[in-house]
Amino acid sequence: MAELFGFECYSPREIAERVENVGVTKANLPLVPMVALGVLAGGFIGLGALFSTIVLSDGALGFAVARVLAGLVFSLGLILVVIAGAELFTGNNLLVMACVARRISVGKLFANLAVVYVANFIGAAGLAAMVALSGHAGMSDGAVGRTAVAIATAKVALPFGEAFFRGVLCNLLVCLAVWLAIAGRSVADKILAIIFPISAFVAAGFEHSVANMYFIPLGIFLHGDIGTADVLRNLVPVTLGNLVGGAGMVGLVYHTIYRRGKTSSAPSSTPEKP
Repeated sequence: MAELFGFECYSPREIAERVENVGVTKANLPLVPMVALGVLAGGFIGLGALFSTIVLSDGALGFAVARVLAGLVFSLGLILVVIAGAELFTGNNLLVMACVARRISVGKLFANLAVVYVANFIGAAGLAAMVALSGHAGMSDGAVGRTAVAIATAKVALPFGEAFFRGVLCNLLVCLAVWLAIAGRSVADKILAIIFPISAFVAAGFEHSVANMYFIPLGIFLHGDIGTADVLRNLVPVTLGNLVGGAGMVGLVYHTIYRRGKTSSAPSSTPEKP
């Protein structure tokens, strides 16, 4: 494949094997590092969300320009996850490839996703609390705070079906961003690979469960008309959609194409990112 198309990056077949190997490493992380890396990922995605909120608070920007710029700066979150190293629930949906290859058990797959999901929530909501206490919402005569509350309010008002399918489409793009980042051989390659899929999902208004773990609590902390029950009203359908989009439409599809019936060499002792 690489010879045919002249790839300088890893070929799709090589990416699939690398993703599978990374999945084995991630599933076997000790609990404390897994939790700590999950908290970091929640905070990293929250920083991307914070950055995008600043862009969206500028009413002088046109609709499309604001959405695209917000997506561009939101990419900071996944860039930090991939380059700095962290455990992100949405990206870890790709562990399904190692599971269906019978290199990790179903129990280890769901244990990783559950632990990382909770840790992501701690990191994202914790960052939201610090942002609320910092007075950041008062920037631009309070426009940043009003935008943050408006984003959270809109998210909890989504009907179940819309939230679910926005979650599917979101994690389809997020896992493709991770997939492309793994293809890169340099930091610059990985950053460039991340930017366009992430910008697309944000610009299109799709729903990312971990980002919402920052957006919705921040709306609550800023005294928006949102209750704690609204967090679940959004996160349940979005999380289910993220699982379908990431594990089903990326992980299982690429396993079927490139890894069905294949065997892999054991992963190195040094964990690969993301």
